[in-house]
Amino acid sequence: MSEIPKRVEKPWGHEIWWALTERYVGKVLHVKRGESLSLQYHRVKDETILLQSGRLLFETRPAGETGELRRVELAPGDVFHITPGTLHRMTGLEDCDIVEVSTPEVDDVVRLEDRYGRAGTSKP
Repeated sequence: MSEIPKRVEKPWGHEIWWALTERYVGKVLHVKRGESLSLQYHRVKDETILLQSGRLLFETRPAGETGELRRVELAPGDVFHITPGTLHRMTGLEDCDIVEVSTPEVDDVVRLEDRYGRAGTSKP
């Protein structure tokens, strides 16, 4: 197991991993203003996010549904539960800090679109 906490650089900002166990993972995602995570879903991973600071555009569509993504602007204190199969993408409307807790399947990422050329990969 790697040292905790650890910082992981991302093209959209960075993550601070503050917990990593066999049962759960805790991270803080720092998303820079104007940057986006990939449009993605998870096969098994279940996660909940809490917007700690900034404003965030959250796009989502429940598993099994078709059509347009629902676009929701989140403000500090807003929470969203992302169940397996839920399509989602986060874009920083301002610099954002997002607390994420999840099950431990950190490599369970199916990227459908990614502005940084990572679509189709499944690496954190």
